[in-house]
Amino acid sequence: MAVSKIDAVVATPREGKFNKNHARRVRVEGKIPAVVYGAGKESVAVTVDPRVITKILHSDTGHNTIFDLNIAGSDVVKAMIVDWQNEPIKGKLLHIDLKRIAMDKLMRVSVPVHLVGVPVGVKAQGGILEHVLREVQIECLPSDIPSHLDVDVAGLELNSAIHVSDLPHSGKLKFLGDEHATVAHVTAVREEVVAEPAADAAAPAEPEVAKKGKQDADAAAAAPAADAKGKK
Repeated sequence: MAVSKIDAVVATPREGKFNKNHARRVRVEGKIPAVVYGAGKESVAVTVDPRVITKILHSDTGHNTIFDLNIAGSDVVKAMIVDWQNEPIKGKLLHIDLKRIAMDKLMRVSVPVHLVGVPVGVKAQGGILEHVLREVQIECLPSDIPSHLDVDVAGLELNSAIHVSDLPHSGKLKFLGDEHATVAHVTAVREEVVAEPAADAAAPAEPEVAKKGKQDADAAAAAPAADAKGKK
């Protein structure tokens, strides 16, 4: 269940022109701009505390965390972080999108897949484990969103795979996408093949200039012979 235990996120409505200068002023004040939408209501431009948002994103449930959103002048609602933008160099939060959540309606989310154990194909058969699919998309009620899905790979042998259909299923979760998609597999270690040089590659090719010089010399040697033959 991804219902957050943190305090409510407090948001303050924004006013004025929402341009780069406005966003810069908001960040100078220690806040970040955000937009709240969803649940059949109008979108609202707000500001929030980036420290609270960072705490949510770094929690066990991450961006799937459901929390109370308290917008000044409005009722408290459940919400989730659906998108965020970071400053590319220092990684500071620049902007977020928040979505109001109806707790009685199904929603689609991506959930991380965690591999548990060391495969027998790695320990005893010299293979390597490759984690192919790190997230899966599911559909469920907001209160049933798992923080992650654990899959035991200890019994995975060399050249064997675990698919989406092998993940823990329950009546509360509906897996979306291809159930045959590979989540993880154990493959053989690939040895790098070094190409051997061809047998005639060791002999250096005759330089083009030398070839031309040789042809000229042969032509010069043939000329007197031709003259002598003509005189006869």
